[in-house]
Amino acid sequence: MLAAVLSSGRRLTGDELASRREAGRQAAERGVALRSLLDLYLGSTRMVWGELATPGIAAATVLVEACFQAASDAVVALAEGYDTAHHIALRQEEAGRREFIDDLFSERSDLGRLAERAQRFGLRLAEAHIVTVAKADEPFGEATPASRTVSATMTSRFREHDLLIITKDERLVCIAPSSLPEASTEFAQQVTSTGPRNCRVGVGRAHRGPRGVLRSFGEACRSIDLAERLRHADRVVEATDFLVFEVLLRDRAAMSDLIATVLGPLHNTRGGAAPLVETLDAYFSHGTVPGAARALHLSARAVVYRLERVSKLTGYSATDPGQRFTLEAAVLGARLLDWPAHPLAPSG
Repeated sequence: MLAAVLSSGRRLTGDELASRREAGRQAAERGVALRSLLDLYLGSTRMVWGELATPGIAAATVLVEACFQAASDAVVALAEGYDTAHHIALRQEEAGRREFIDDLFSERSDLGRLAERAQRFGLRLAEAHIVTVAKADEPFGEATPASRTVSATMTSRFREHDLLIITKDERLVCIAPSSLPEASTEFAQQVTSTGPRNCRVGVGRAHRGPRGVLRSFGEACRSIDLAERLRHADRVVEATDFLVFEVLLRDRAAMSDLIATVLGPLHNTRGGAAPLVETLDAYFSHGTVPGAARALHLSARAVVYRLERVSKLTGYSATDPGQRFTLEAAVLGARLLDWPAHPLAPSG
């Protein structure tokens, strides 16, 4: 090609440029580094110029420009072909990664095939894993700044370990082996310090096998949901902190019946049940009337009046040790089921 350029001063043809793009694509597929590829072509240009350029040709400015213009065009075409192959490979890799993630969190996937594919993405599903989930008002996406920052930091910190950072259902998720508990701690710290406002992190328990990842993910998500319902102050919560609430929610019919029986009479008062349930919640959370009064921005006298009103309407006293447990369990159930804001499901 350069010989033809030197003899006429022309530029490379469309077919010649297309052949260089194809050469760049093939080089990318064969794993040739772009730096080596460009060095090869520029070195070849110098060699050909030295062999073909006579003193007379070398003195002709137009031919010198034509030679190096041809070299430039060829290199650009090579890089275009190389980049095209690279982008196609990236899209295929990303498509495969998303398919694997969808299968990992599906209960209908082939476990044997899933385990085989997992190794490609740095997971050994025969081991136990801990899933940590971050949720915020602003959704997490693969390309959002917070996701990129946390992913880059975690990859740099734990590059020698099997770790997978993904997004799932607008949440940022860290899947780490149970032998690396510090990964969950670091992930939570990174998300809460660099992530969106109102971000909360849930940590699942360690479970073994492909279904273990799904189970730990579910626990982490539910711990976030329960923390929000119970107005938990901590931004990082663990599934182990909410095991008792998981037990309470397993029989929603029984829980609804308890709430209706114990707290239902609170509807029969001015202002409805909500203020009285809120007062009970504050009293149980702080343990004293002054503490509840500060939390509710009320006088201690107002709190005492409300507690007495609860006792009169329900027959249960928050200050009586024998009755407190039943009343507190009903209040916790009300928070979990968001009652009285939402009606209870009919029993039976």
